[in-house]
Amino acid sequence: MKEIILLKDGELALKGLNRSTFEDILIRNIKERLKGLGEFRFVKSQSTVTVEPENDEIDLDEAVRRIKKVFGIVGISRAAVCEKDINEITRVSADYLADELTFAKTFKVKAKRSDKKFPFDSPAICDEVGGAILSRFRHLKVDVRDPDVTVTVEVRDRFAYVHGTQLRGAGGMPSGTGGRACVLISGGIDSPVAAYMMAKRGVKLTAVHFASPPYTSELAEEKVHELLGKVSEYSGRVNLFTVRFTEIQEAIRDFCPEEMFTVTMRRIMMKTATRIAEWQGCDALITGESLGQVASQTINALKCTDECAGLPVFRPVIGMDKNEIVSVSREIDAFDISIRPYEDCCTVFTPRHPRTRPTPEYAREIEALIPEEDRLIDEAVKTAKLKIIEAFG
Repeated sequence: MKEIILLKDGELALKGLNRSTFEDILIRNIKERLKGLGEFRFVKSQSTVTVEPENDEIDLDEAVRRIKKVFGIVGISRAAVCEKDINEITRVSADYLADELTFAKTFKVKAKRSDKKFPFDSPAICDEVGGAILSRFRHLKVDVRDPDVTVTVEVRDRFAYVHGTQLRGAGGMPSGTGGRACVLISGGIDSPVAAYMMAKRGVKLTAVHFASPPYTSELAEEKVHELLGKVSEYSGRVNLFTVRFTEIQEAIRDFCPEEMFTVTMRRIMMKTATRIAEWQGCDALITGESLGQVASQTINALKCTDECAGLPVFRPVIGMDKNEIVSVSREIDAFDISIRPYEDCCTVFTPRHPRTRPTPEYAREIEALIPEEDRLIDEAVKTAKLKIIEAFG
C-alpha cells in the first residue's frame, strides 16, 4: 500500500498573490530537513503540500518526525493512496487504519471532495466508509463529537487519500520569509527560547555567543552548540559566531564601578553583535531578556543597552514569566541542556549590588572609562569563530 505525507499550511492561506512564493520557500525548507532520507516528490495544491517518497525503503516515521518541526505547517497526516473508486476507498480505509480501529471504542468519518466530478459527495462518502468500518469492526460506535479515531478521506485531482487523526505541526511562518536577525545566545534558558520564537515568525537566524576563557569553559561553548542544535531542528541552519570576550570583561572589571559591570557589558555586547549582524546581512537583534527578571533587565537598564544596538532589538519573551519560558524550553527539548551547571560570560564578575535605574548619560560616562574600547571590539569581531549548526543534512 503506497503511503504519502499530507501537509496543511496555515497562515500562508492569507498571503494572497504572494502565497505561491511562501509555499515554494516552505517546500525548500522541507527538502533541507529531509536530506539523507531519500528522494521525495512535492506537489502543492489547495493549501496542502503532498510529500511522496520515490521508493518504499524511505523511513516515513523519521520523515514525519522532522517535518513536524518545520515552521509553516499546521497539520501533518501520513496517508494511504488509493484510486478514486468508492469500493477501493472503503477497503483501504478499513485496512490502513485497522490497528487504530481495533483498539478504539469510537470513531467518525470525515470526507473532503475537491474533485467535484467524483460521483459521491462528502456525506455519501462518510456513509459508505462508516458502514464498511462498522461491518468489519463490530465493537465500534460512532461518536461525531469526541471520537477515539477520526477517519479522513480526501478525494483530490489525481487520487484519493485516507488517513487517521491529523498530527499538529509547528505552525508559524516558513523560515526565511521574515528576514534575518542575529540572536545573542547564552547557555541559559531564555535566549534559545527567544531564538525559537522569532524563527517561528519566519526569521532566519544568525547567532552570537560571548565566551570568556579561562573564566568560561569549552563545556559552556559545547552547551551552546547543543542548544542551537535544538533550535535548528525548527529554524534550519544557524551560523554561530563565538566571540572571545575576556579582554573586554577584564577591562570593565578594572576601569568601571562594580554596580555598572553588567549594564556596561551588555552595551558592549550590543555593539559587537551589531557589527557581526550587519556583516551577515541581519536587520535586527534578538535577545532573551524578560522585563524585571534580573537587575540588567529593568526598563532603565534596557534603555541604556538599546541605544548601543544600532539595529531594532526583538525581545519575544519580554512579557513572559520564568514558568512560561521554561514551558517553551521543555517543548523544544532544550531545558535539560540549559540547566547544565557551566558558567557563561554573563555570570563573570557579577556585581553584588547592581544599579537598577541607570541612565543612558551615566552609562555612556562609565563606558568612556574603558581605554581603547573600539580596538577591543574590532579585535573581538575579527577573531570570532564561525560554526555552522545544522540538525539534519
